Amino acid sequence: MTHASIIRKGRSILWDRAPVSLVVLALVALAFSFPTLAEPPAIKTVVLVHGAFADGSSYAKVIPLLEAKGLNVIAVQNPLSSLADDVAAAKRAIALQDGPVILVGHSWGGMVISEAGNDPKVAALVPEDGQATNGVLKPYPPPPGLSASTRMPRAT
Repeated sequence: MTHASIIRKGRSILWDRAPVSLVVLALVALAFSFPTLAEPPAIKTVVLVHGAFADGSSYAKVIPLLEAKGLNVIAVQNPLSSLADDVAAAKRAIALQDGPVILVGHSWGGMVISEAGNDPKVAALVPEDGQATNGVLKPYPPPPGLSASTRMPRAT
């Protein structure tokens, strides 16, 4: 099966990309689970940063779900020309927002938000800042193409 199925209020919602659905679940949980000890700033904006093999339209099914929760949602269109250029695009999107934002990165976008997340308007990162790319893959065995016996020799 190529779809991730999420049951919500007795309905099944299908998304074409399972990782995006996981990001949305984490985002919604984060956005609505702040501690009530002190009143947090009203976070009304979510900035979504896509991965390397996608574009901003990859969030097309996610955006209406978050907007239905009363959130303003912005999908950054990364140029994918360099990390610095992608960070600059995310920072421009953040700068245009009023008030605090939740910055969400999927795949390569996680690297981008780790850099862009230093902005004072960023109240939270999804996934959390400092999550290493290799840490996501650590529980799984290395793919055969990356084993030591199949690596290309380095040019000297």
